[in-house]
Amino acid sequence: MSDILDGVATFVRVVETGSFALAAERLNLTRSAVGKVIVRLEKRLGVRLINRTTRSQSLTEDGQAYYDRCVRALAELEAAEADLESGRREPQGRLRVSVPQAFGHHCVAPVLLGLARRHPQLKVDISITDRFVDVVEEGFDLVVRIGPLGDSASLAARRLGVQYGSIGAAPAYLARHGTPRTVDELRGHASVAYTRAGAPQPWDVVDVHGQIRRAEVEPQLCFDDVQGIVDAAIAGFGLAWLPCWLLTRYVQTGQLVAVMENCFRPLQEVHAVWPKSRYLALKTRYAIDALAAEIPAMLGTPTPGVPLDA
Repeated sequence: MSDILDGVATFVRVVETGSFALAAERLNLTRSAVGKVIVRLEKRLGVRLINRTTRSQSLTEDGQAYYDRCVRALAELEAAEADLESGRREPQGRLRVSVPQAFGHHCVAPVLLGLARRHPQLKVDISITDRFVDVVEEGFDLVVRIGPLGDSASLAARRLGVQYGSIGAAPAYLARHGTPRTVDELRGHASVAYTRAGAPQPWDVVDVHGQIRRAEVEPQLCFDDVQGIVDAAIAGFGLAWLPCWLLTRYVQTGQLVAVMENCFRPLQEVHAVWPKSRYLALKTRYAIDALAAEIPAMLGTPTPGVPLDA
């Protein structure tokens, strides 16, 4: 008797990605191997599931009906595995996570390393990149995102905290050029800017009256990497906007001085994001819980009663 599940997961992945090539990439197979799986499945079922040409593919009527049932069946299998996992209470298997570069290195990776140390059967695969990844199509179990989340019916999220922004500079730079204390005093200072899509991002700062104002600073250097901004600031190239969790590390070593703390708007929320499912895998649940327990303390909070640009 043939295995009734043979080829089902591959078929579902082909439909979800809309491409044999993408499905092959997600499954770590060749495109030819994926194509052969679908051909065998169609031959076993005696129907054509997918209409395919050199440029496109689409489900047949039979293919759509079969896909709908396969999705429900796989969901039931996920539920069965979740029930077994809840009884085992020990996360295991491969956990694929995508995290932003600097935040990933300094904050997320240490949490996940601790999780892997506590659970040796868990195999953690961390992708550190500022590239926006497609959680579902690229096969990630969990991603960490900083900033607003788009609407998505296929994703779930848990808020980990808020990233505050501050201005810092090297002691030597401040000794030469003075220490600004207000938004107006930022005018004329050199700065190290963050760029996105080739454009330096403006500095929108909250003043002592709670109003958001654009600081007039002239960037001498620009980076699309926060760690590069840190290195340039330490070298004395000017004021730098930095996330508080990162600036604090270099203030403690004496390499940088916090000039204006918790002054940037908008604040950026940090979330853990994962593919929405009726049952959350134990390995993913453990990772989310670990991040939720440890990340908020790393992010910090504004100092009560202190003006944001005082």
